[in-house]
Amino acid sequence: MQPAGLAVMILSVGTVTALFAWCVWKVLSEPAAEAEHLHGTELHTPDMDRG
Repeated sequence: MQPAGLAVMILSVGTVTALFAWCVWKVLSEPAAEAEHLHGTELHTPDMDRG
């Protein structure tokens, strides 16, 4: 492999690895209190009003 190809490969793999690590860190470092602010998933559709 040529040096330029190796540099591009190292740069791209390093960038993806750094992005993945940052995303994992952001998810795991989120305080537990934030979960209390989530909206419910209970859906109410118009056909539920019919009896």
